[in-house]
Amino acid sequence: MPLPSRTPRKSTARARVLRSAVLVALSSGLVAVTLPAPGPLGIGDPLFPHLGNPGYDVLSYDIALTYPGRNTEPLAGVTTIEALAADDLQRINLDFTHGTVSAVSVDGEPATWASSGEDLVITPAEPVDRGETVEITVSHTSDPRGPADSGGWVRTGDGLAMANQADAAHRVFPSNDHPSDKAYFTFRITAPSALTAVANGLASGRTRDGATTTWTYRTAHPMATELAQVSIGKSTVVHRQGPHGLPVRDVVRTADRDLLEPWLRRTPGHLEWLERRVGPYPFENYGVLIADADTGFELETQTLSLFERDLFTEPGYPDWYVDSVMVHELAHQWFGDSVSPRAWSDLWLNEGHATWYEALYAEEKGGPSLERRMKAAYAASDAWRAAGGPPAAPKPPAPGEKISLFRPVVYDGAALALYALRHEIGTEAFERLERRWVEDHRDGTATTADFTALAAEVSGRDLTRFFDDWLYARKTPPMPGHPDWRSRAPRRAAEPGAGGAAAGRSAVKPG
Repeated sequence: MPLPSRTPRKSTARARVLRSAVLVALSSGLVAVTLPAPGPLGIGDPLFPHLGNPGYDVLSYDIALTYPGRNTEPLAGVTTIEALAADDLQRINLDFTHGTVSAVSVDGEPATWASSGEDLVITPAEPVDRGETVEITVSHTSDPRGPADSGGWVRTGDGLAMANQADAAHRVFPSNDHPSDKAYFTFRITAPSALTAVANGLASGRTRDGATTTWTYRTAHPMATELAQVSIGKSTVVHRQGPHGLPVRDVVRTADRDLLEPWLRRTPGHLEWLERRVGPYPFENYGVLIADADTGFELETQTLSLFERDLFTEPGYPDWYVDSVMVHELAHQWFGDSVSPRAWSDLWLNEGHATWYEALYAEEKGGPSLERRMKAAYAASDAWRAAGGPPAAPKPPAPGEKISLFRPVVYDGAALALYALRHEIGTEAFERLERRWVEDHRDGTATTADFTALAAEVSGRDLTRFFDDWLYARKTPPMPGHPDWRSRAPRRAAEPGAGGAAAGRSAVKPG
């Protein structure tokens, strides 16, 4: 969809009046009385209460990053945000931490700023009125150093990549870091010319200036901040075609190009397989980024999914397993990327669906049958619910361990609810529901309530009791069609359980 046109800011005459009023107030010491001390805000997400910011809707990000050639030093960054004010704003809060801010402007005018918690609190020279479009520019650093499990930049063997789920994009660039506020992205990455830089979306330019090259990429669809991806390293970009001429580009270490080709060439087949089940691929291109890094997970960054190199080189993984993990991350392009969660408690819609298609694919390629996997998940389900809450009402992540939100209950536990739903409404209605879901909410956000309402509409059934039990109950309800299935009583410390492909590699990590 095209970007909305900018709403004109206040007239020059009015701006002069307001600036004069600010100067008068400053001289009389009234501004400090009028505005409270800067503080972190948040949109009230039940699981991440300080994440995101009220009062505006981001339309686009333009992120310029300069990589010094070493992944142990901060990058220089300039992030420009175009946003539409939903309220009158005397201050604008952005999520940003782990970087140093050197300058801020709002519509070209210098602004003051302060850090509070993990918020960057900006006071523009003049207030922003509701309905106005505003441009915020922040000059900052972006630091790849720090605990590896905090998210944000991932240091690879030859450079950097990103892993921003669930709330780490603001460790890389200033943002409204919540999936409910999707926007268009432009990336401008400057790096030594011996390296290759790749980001989400389509390449739109490459300019060499002496020893450095600037690479530009733009997304053709809105994207959540947690799905941003930038790769910098000694890489080769491998191009091929997918279904309907879809551009497929994979990013691998140049030294691994031939080694990984047997896996890279499978992606067009994965795309065809999923399109037959859920409809057309929703974005402008796709590919995999195989990083020389030890993350413990794979990640569905939009149009360019992140994978660990070891997944493809470890001889202990059977082919069906690796294939199904690739399908898991690809399925997320529909479920989680194109249709993003309105709140993090809707995470089961992402991970449950990706696990569902992963399991179907594994069954076709020689892995365990879907029924066997779901029976194992059912046996562990009560323990998962006790440890992490039911699928659509997960417990908050552990303090200091925000990615502990990614528990088995939102992977195989959520896929188990979809398995029960298919039994409840029938295969034909279930498949129509899946297609309608990704079609109706494409490029948007949606909630659990949206999904349950659509399921009732498609099936022509009142499913209130069914979803109350399967998505919100403390105990797992009886499985339709399998009255003999039993769930084990929870132990003091619930175990990871059924061992799915993506969830099995990392039961408490994104993927």
